[in-house]
Amino acid sequence: MKYICVYCGSRPGNDAVYVEAARCLAASMVRRNLGLVYGGASIGVMGAVADEVLRLGGSAVGVIPESLMTQEVAHSGLTELLVTSGMHERKTLMADRADGFVALPGGLGTLEEIFEILTWAQLRFHAKPCGLLNVNGYFDHLIAFLDHAVDQQFVSPAHRDYLRVGETPDSLLDELALG
Repeated sequence: MKYICVYCGSRPGNDAVYVEAARCLAASMVRRNLGLVYGGASIGVMGAVADEVLRLGGSAVGVIPESLMTQEVAHSGLTELLVTSGMHERKTLMADRADGFVALPGGLGTLEEIFEILTWAQLRFHAKPCGLLNVNGYFDHLIAFLDHAVDQQFVSPAHRDYLRVGETPDSLLDELALG
């Protein structure tokens, strides 16, 4: 089985469309026999994607630092819950377990994670596909900024192309050639 690492918020956001998109991504993943690797929480967008994967009979692997076990309300019903000593170990383990990466709407941690994994691709530490699920235009300004960074010659067009964008889970997973 292939696994997708999903980066997303531990909050639900201010519009139910974000949680619904997480559920739709989960359904698309399970239909394609793709497992989930994620941050291990039971709340917010994170909890929604894991709950739906599990409800549909898929595999959900959570990776959470020991210090966040109670703070983020670790999910107790996962296929597998891995507890790490810190954030660096968490991110490395998630990356090692994944065959591709998708970011759903989220906050600073979500952005940091997708940008770190893109940087790792740029540095050729991995060659796994990376994408944004642009729910309700959530990432429009970020996409515009990346295009601006290319225009200003701080990001090469080839490196910008590492980040694929989809408006629906199926279109993104097709773009990433996963499942």
